[in-house]
Amino acid sequence: MIKVFIYDDNASRRESLGMLLDSYPNIFVTGNFPNCLHMMEQITGLQPDVILMDIQMPGISGIEAVKQINKQFPNIKIIMQTVFEDEEKIFDALRFGAGGYLLKKDNPEKIVSAIEDIMQGGAPMTPVIANKVLQFFRGEHSDHTANDYGLSDREKAVLKFLVEGKSYKMIAETMCISYHTVNSHVRKIYDKLQVHSAGEAVNKAVRQNIV
Repeated sequence: MIKVFIYDDNASRRESLGMLLDSYPNIFVTGNFPNCLHMMEQITGLQPDVILMDIQMPGISGIEAVKQINKQFPNIKIIMQTVFEDEEKIFDALRFGAGGYLLKKDNPEKIVSAIEDIMQGGAPMTPVIANKVLQFFRGEHSDHTANDYGLSDREKAVLKFLVEGKSYKMIAETMCISYHTVNSHVRKIYDKLQVHSAGEAVNKAVRQNIV
């Protein structure tokens, strides 16, 4: 059972999303809140596995909330949700600890898949967001370092798909390998890049032009 929190100041969307997620047998919405003003007490008391975080909220923004949560609860997975495709906001959210980034218009199946994927170590991103991330890091923020960290061609291919926002399942299907093999490649990638999450791997891969 995956315990999920929802932070969204749109009451209608928050309630409908909560009902939708609760309809899945492996997901349980344990918290549903309009803002992040009391998030530390809420998280401490209910211990969610995944947080769906609206990026624009009154009081404490979603980006600031991610920063605070990641500092005190680094094991909690955070997926940002927004109507915007702002490169700077995307970068800030990922830099401060978000593990995924979706648009609010994404269909329910995408949201559920993202929750499951991030629990498996993935970095779920809507394709348009993944493209924005690539553009952002390969622009003025790229340091153009040439280093492949000893990654095999297979590992580079898996890493490239992670950068594109593909889930483990999608990578397995595309490469015609098993989910277990993808997971094995990812663990090796983490070890070679000296990172601990898909978000860190994506960040490093694009900043240093590894893929």
